[in-house]
Amino acid sequence: MAEKILIASGKGGVGKTSLTVGLGKALAAMGNKVLLIDCDCLRSIDLLVGVTEKIVYDWGDVIKGADSEDALYDAGDVSVLTCPEDYGDITEKDMKKLLDKYDTDFNYILIDAPAGVDRGLTLSAAAADRAIVISTPDLVCVRSACIAARKIGSLGIDDVRLIINRVARRDVIRGRLLNIDSVIDGVEVQLIGVVPEDGKIRFGAMGMNIYKENQISFDSLNNIALRITGEYVPLDL
Repeated sequence: MAEKILIASGKGGVGKTSLTVGLGKALAAMGNKVLLIDCDCLRSIDLLVGVTEKIVYDWGDVIKGADSEDALYDAGDVSVLTCPEDYGDITEKDMKKLLDKYDTDFNYILIDAPAGVDRGLTLSAAAADRAIVISTPDLVCVRSACIAARKIGSLGIDDVRLIINRVARRDVIRGRLLNIDSVIDGVEVQLIGVVPEDGKIRFGAMGMNIYKENQISFDSLNNIALRITGEYVPLDL
């Protein structure tokens, strides 16, 4: 059975989708079969992994009766399901049945939720076993991440972890950004990893690979992926 992990954030712009793709690629590099499910109606994952031209069906079509394999797109190291343009009358029960169709074919299913705490998050969380909340080290994102984490807990997911993204140590030292302890205290969630500021990741929006050995974030993504698999890796703070 696949481990189903919800990846969420309180607000947009924290790098959630880029981290979803990066973690998916890191898990795949370890020999796992990984499915990325885009649950944001704005749809970004297909662009980040370069399968946009292939897209015909989305997971909404599968719920409506399309063959589950027809909506599954091979991005080389990971597979992708894209989101419909709106949720329509899709229910949490529908989402659980959807993920059941792919449960035995993958080791990990990463569910990229839309930012915020509205219906999109509730649907995204319907079949998740655990969750990761993404925050950047600033007051606005920390507050929204805390609210998102509480919402996820209210949906019955007890195992929630925190990734602090875009950490620029120089700005933390100068007091321009919050330090790691302040972010953990503010979000009230156990830390699973810290990802440094990496200017190259934003180029993923232009189709460039966001998981490469020469990138600043590479080791951090690998370490988080190892922790996801249950391996003990000390936190480098």
